[in-house]
Amino acid sequence: MRLENVAFRYRRRDPWVLRDVSLSLPPGRVTEVTGQNGAGKSTLLRLVAGLRSPREGLIRGRPTRVGYAPERFPVDQPFTVNSYLTHMAAIRGIPTGGVRTWAERLGFEHLLDVRLPELSKGSAQKVGLAQALFGEPELLILDEPFAGLDAATREALPTLIAGFAADGTTIVVSDHQRCIEALPDVDRLRVANAAVTRLDAEEDQTPRPVEWTVLEVVVREDEADTVETKLRADGYDVRRPER
Repeated sequence: MRLENVAFRYRRRDPWVLRDVSLSLPPGRVTEVTGQNGAGKSTLLRLVAGLRSPREGLIRGRPTRVGYAPERFPVDQPFTVNSYLTHMAAIRGIPTGGVRTWAERLGFEHLLDVRLPELSKGSAQKVGLAQALFGEPELLILDEPFAGLDAATREALPTLIAGFAADGTTIVVSDHQRCIEALPDVDRLRVANAAVTRLDAEEDQTPRPVEWTVLEVVVREDEADTVETKLRADGYDVRRPER
């Protein structure tokens, strides 16, 4: 798969988010996309996935079977987990037995009858990953797939990614959590100032800062313990004020 002089902006008079991007994404390789927030990483991933079309340039050789997991899975849908994944499988012509298989592999089989709006962030992330992973994708795009995952799934996911790559899948990942750094032979791209550059080995060793922020959440007193437990299970640090 190749991008040739690709440029993108959301509206005609907007500044360019990406400009003159040319690069190859070979099968069987993992490519990590890095860059500051707002640099255009997610836009690049959507272009690669085919969810956006370039304003200029061409994208050639995109595989037929594409799996895409967005940074934020859209939970505002009137489905249970099982009905959503079964519907997605039917659309793609995938045997529905794969739904339970991936639910078990990602550790959310106990949530199959739960409605999507009731899921925690980490559980919703797993559903988004499942719909991207089943169906043997030839091109797999994962936008911050580790955010909010529990420790066990976060540890297992790099091995899953490496397995897909070994089977010939083209994989593109945006990863602020730095969970795929240990994988061998990862190609790395940096998005900055509307340009995409390939990092050499020396630049790959440069530490990248992990970005954190403080989010204040106000909940009912009788729900505080439940919310705290869910947040901790999703991998967040929770600090409650002294009473």
